[in-house]
Amino acid sequence: MKYLGYLFSIGGFAGVIYTGINYINNSDTFSAFGVNVAISKGDPMPVIISAIVLIAGILIIRASKK
Repeated sequence: MKYLGYLFSIGGFAGVIYTGINYINNSDTFSAFGVNVAISKGDPMPVIISAIVLIAGILIIRASKK
């Protein structure tokens, strides 16, 4: 069970990094009244799902230690 937790944690962390970078890079910036404004056109759902998998992996690791 511990190995499953490590697998989920590593996969979730990699997913958060990869989808987070894609989410940040998929944005447009423009200047309004001297301030640069960034508007993201990406979908935040893959980042949220990856974070949930990461948290689930951490919880599985902590539960298997007891």
